[in-house]
Amino acid sequence: MAAPKKGRRPTGAQGRPGRALAIILIAMVALTAGMFLTKQTTPRLGIDLAGGTSITLKAKSEPGKPDAINETNMTTAVGIIERRVNGLGVSEAEVQTQGRDHIIVNIPKGTNEKQAREQVGTTAQLYFRPVLAFADGAPAAPEGTPSPSASSSGAPKAEGSGKPGAPASPSSSATSQGRVLSEALKAPAATATPSPSASESKKADDNKAPAPTPTPAPSGVEAAAADLQAKFAALDCTNEAQRAAAGKGAKPEDATLACGKRGNTWGKWILGPAGVAGTDVKDAKGVIDSQRGQWIVTMQFTDKGADKFAKITGELATKQMPQNQFAIVLDGEVVSDPSVSQALTGGNAEISGGFTQQSAQDLGNMLSYGALPLSFSEDSVTTVTAALGGEQLKAGLIAGAIGLILVVIYLLVYYRGLAFIAIVSLLVSAILTYSIMALLGKGIGFALNLPAVCGAIVAIGITADSFIVYFERIRDEIRDGRTLRPAVERAWPRARRTILVSDFVSFLAAAVLFIVTVGKVQGFAFTLGLTTVLDVVVVFLFTKPVMTLMARTKFFSSGHPWSGLDPKRLGAKPPLRRSRRTGSGSVTAPVDAKEA
Repeated sequence: MAAPKKGRRPTGAQGRPGRALAIILIAMVALTAGMFLTKQTTPRLGIDLAGGTSITLKAKSEPGKPDAINETNMTTAVGIIERRVNGLGVSEAEVQTQGRDHIIVNIPKGTNEKQAREQVGTTAQLYFRPVLAFADGAPAAPEGTPSPSASSSGAPKAEGSGKPGAPASPSSSATSQGRVLSEALKAPAATATPSPSASESKKADDNKAPAPTPTPAPSGVEAAAADLQAKFAALDCTNEAQRAAAGKGAKPEDATLACGKRGNTWGKWILGPAGVAGTDVKDAKGVIDSQRGQWIVTMQFTDKGADKFAKITGELATKQMPQNQFAIVLDGEVVSDPSVSQALTGGNAEISGGFTQQSAQDLGNMLSYGALPLSFSEDSVTTVTAALGGEQLKAGLIAGAIGLILVVIYLLVYYRGLAFIAIVSLLVSAILTYSIMALLGKGIGFALNLPAVCGAIVAIGITADSFIVYFERIRDEIRDGRTLRPAVERAWPRARRTILVSDFVSFLAAAVLFIVTVGKVQGFAFTLGLTTVLDVVVVFLFTKPVMTLMARTKFFSSGHPWSGLDPKRLGAKPPLRRSRRTGSGSVTAPVDAKEA
């Protein structure tokens, strides 16, 4: 008697369902614990749900550039402002143009709202200018009155070596300061009295009369230097109106005045022509120097910017305080004035000295995203309430609850006992989605808005569809006459392929939508993509292992009428059995035709 032919092990044979369930359980516990440890137990809400601030910026025409306000520059400005705001962790900020010369910035309510508003308001161009003179912010004392000493708050250094120094107040005389200004304004190196020519000397000797010495009139450069020096002496940077007017309308190639804060006190500067523009900065960020244990700002320049920066720092390194400093000027205000001790080449530099974490990160953000092609003024600032968004959210949640109830009713009526597995799987997916959204709010600043809520509601149908595909494959195997346990394993490979293809299409659509759209629509695309990925995770690590375990129970394996897998109700065919004869006429054991 011949031995029966060994059947081939079916594809998708039983694995280890306990291991998969343990993995997803650990993930759920870790995510839930992360929410409580970070104290972020609820998702951050967008401006349409939580309210916030709406800022209207108006573009200003630059002197000599009447055509600067155009579609290209406005689009560039929108992108830079959006990166600046989101660089502070205020995600879901909406930045868009309105009309020809307005930009609307909507900032959701949150911990960085005030800080973001302050930086959005400073949207002018960024320049690196050499310092020609520095003094306290108050106007100079009348002649004969002792002048106050310079602020001792200190200035950072542009290398990262040494302690922060404090530039002394200008102790040189007005003549000396005027000479520095004249040189910066490209004045002649010397203003000595010109000597008479040889012919004039001979003529003077013949006439035996001394030649008169002409008194030169002040040059235009000298007059400009004197005027700038007088304005500098009279400037009061403690006065808000004078601060706003200081250096207003100055071109990059002109010397100018500027105000800024040193610690808690105001200072004032005379600055030379801009040596480097903000557009020459490729990247900048505030980081902690692990060796010195202090916060610094690292800068990386473009190729052209590196050459300009090396040139200006090489020139400044040979000078004395305060002429060896360069001022970083944003929106006409000095935000930092580091000193230079050597030429900084290679396209990389760092600023150190007296930074806190917040001030270092703020300066890095300004350097990275501060160079706008246009100047803007704050046209209006309004507070957005969440009343309308709250009503829409309530209506959306009601609609989602109704849809979910209808899905559950359908599962109970059509799939009966299998509905339990589907409902628990939906619950697991909801826990993962909620916890991840809450943690993303803390981690990357993700904010939940109305379109994102719609994406989560649509995901209910996507997840339920995956369960239905798998359940129908199992039913098809039972209709062909197989028992439940082989049917569960044989149905999985075909169901798995269908689920993966379906979810890949959904994820691809979400990715394309996220890339090609802006604003709130990206919230919908992001949530749809996230829930699609979680659908694959839940089906593979929860639904399939639970189905494998349920197939071992008597309720499901016996085909109970309420299990949803009753062979009679499904119209299953009786198992086909046949005999196989050997050459000698003996009969072997019956073999299941489906397993042959």
